[in-house]
Amino acid sequence: MATQRRLPKVSELMEFVPGVPSLPTNRNAVARAGDLADLRRIAKRRAPAMVFDYVDGAAEQERSADRAREAFDRVTFRPRVLRNVGQIDPSAEIFGRKVGMPLVLGPTGFTRMMHQAGESAVAVAAQKAGVPYALSTMGTTSARDVRDAAPTGWNWFQMYVLKQREVIMERLSMAQDSGMDVLVVTVDTAVAGNRLRDVRHGMTIPPTIRWSQIPAMATHPAWLADFLTTEPLAFTTAGGDANNIADIAKSMFDPTVNFDDLAWMRDKWNGKLVIKGVQDVTDAQKLAEIGVDGIVISCHGGRQLDRAPVPLETLPEMRASVGDDMHLFLDGGVRSGSDVAAAVALGADACFVGRAYLYGLMAAGQFGVEKMLSLFHDEYVRTLALLGLTSTDQLTIEAVKVRDAAVRS
Repeated sequence: MATQRRLPKVSELMEFVPGVPSLPTNRNAVARAGDLADLRRIAKRRAPAMVFDYVDGAAEQERSADRAREAFDRVTFRPRVLRNVGQIDPSAEIFGRKVGMPLVLGPTGFTRMMHQAGESAVAVAAQKAGVPYALSTMGTTSARDVRDAAPTGWNWFQMYVLKQREVIMERLSMAQDSGMDVLVVTVDTAVAGNRLRDVRHGMTIPPTIRWSQIPAMATHPAWLADFLTTEPLAFTTAGGDANNIADIAKSMFDPTVNFDDLAWMRDKWNGKLVIKGVQDVTDAQKLAEIGVDGIVISCHGGRQLDRAPVPLETLPEMRASVGDDMHLFLDGGVRSGSDVAAAVALGADACFVGRAYLYGLMAAGQFGVEKMLSLFHDEYVRTLALLGLTSTDQLTIEAVKVRDAAVRS
């Protein structure tokens, strides 16, 4: 007799259906992130395209940003084996002060646009990791609030050479009153770079929500809720309400700045003076003559001049030019703790990062920045161990080899 067929009961089917797990939150996804690329993907999901692209993008065809990253891909490490690497000390010394690893969280503008926690969250994460954090003149959190959020952190202050010299003096006084003893002066912004992603989005600060963008905004509810329920973005450091990026640059940046202006700032600032945006050996030598304490080899993340010199390629020549006494930092293309190790081996005292921690901030606020720092720390320690080294000061040119770049357009 043939078996009769019937429709199964729902209760019978449910026996074969596994339990539905709860949807992971950004925090859960961030906790599982294995590297910076994972954090970047999470950030891209959380933030609207115009906000993500403001961080991720660069000038014109973005060659400078791509080449800065690609240079690290050409680094080959030279590991030594059968060394006792049971104890690794990743710390470094910057201006006579011990830091957790050779890393500085560099200045970035409009930080609360990425996540409402903003600069305070970055400063707290840096404090926990024992690394410096440089507050931008274009910051959306005041120097005083950063100090209050991270009172035991090493908080630096970044300035542009503004047209109004009296404003410079006010900002320097504000920074010193907030306990900031390192001044980072950015010098590669005579005019604003042509950041095409921002142009195509019609990007403004704060973001302008257009009717055409509402459907896309609705797919990023966490960011949108922050944007709508927190204080509007404003330049609490530089003063005034935020406005169109190009208009800000025209009103604040001074295209007539020269070495005499830097000498003036050297005379007015009592702490350590670091110049960021140096790309030429001759310029570095002139700055050394002025008496600056540190130089940041930087292409501004590729956000100013496209086809700019590659920071990692410039580093060995720059170190040879300024000598061992000058603090030399590298900024550009750093995506991991192993990249930090490569830069230190080639002559840097430490690396600046910007996009790296902004990806973490966009993904999950302070927790995301802490995760990024944890990833970099673990990668750096692992790289030292696999190189057969036990401390930062053992990283020398003998530990790396850099392949020649292919011919590029």
